[in-house]
Amino acid sequence: MTGGARRIGREIALTLARAGASVAITYLKSGEEARATAAQIDALGVRSSAWKCDLRDAGQIRSAVAQAVGQFGRLDLLINNSGFYETRAFEELPIAEWDEAFAVNVRGPFLMTQACREQLRKQQGRVVNIGSLGGIRPWATHAHYCASKAALHMLTQVSAKALAPDIKVNCVAPGMIDQGEAEHEELRRRFAEKTPMQRNGNANEVAQAVLFFATCPDFITGQILTVDGGLSLS
Repeated sequence: MTGGARRIGREIALTLARAGASVAITYLKSGEEARATAAQIDALGVRSSAWKCDLRDAGQIRSAVAQAVGQFGRLDLLINNSGFYETRAFEELPIAEWDEAFAVNVRGPFLMTQACREQLRKQQGRVVNIGSLGGIRPWATHAHYCASKAALHMLTQVSAKALAPDIKVNCVAPGMIDQGEAEHEELRRRFAEKTPMQRNGNANEVAQAVLFFATCPDFITGQILTVDGGLSLS
């Protein structure tokens, strides 16, 4: 999986490991955290690995996939979790930041899925993309993030058709997820108040949704599952 060193990605990696899966994770800048997550996976009695990989570089993506297959011998599941997120007023959004959002949130998952497809076909495998409520609802100060996540949702559905029947492709789209950060407390409180469940989500709830797609019937593909406590209904 991409971006498994910390935050939601770390919880997804550990949840899959607890379910018995060996897990390879990529990171870009979080090397120490990635190695710590890999050690936690090893402690669960399954195998792990962590490789530095810039998802903007197609060559590094192919190399990471080859290393994972070389170490584990097979590839059953791809989790495209790495993401770019920044808050920026529409009129102040620089082109470079727009391009970065699409490079990480859309182009990276596309290239990773391409690189994994032959191995996934052999195993009748699966892809789970991590989208966002921002790909469904427009947020005025996140034009690049929302547009890129909406594109990832469409990529999920296109991939599900293009890679069927051998590979199943689905997407988990989290809403507001609390991860213990002290900053933005007022924003988090306001989101919780307007969420029908009267709270924000947590990383484990996202990870459980990923585990569902990893283990659900083969007949489920091309789906976007929002994990938002009903926030999208507001």
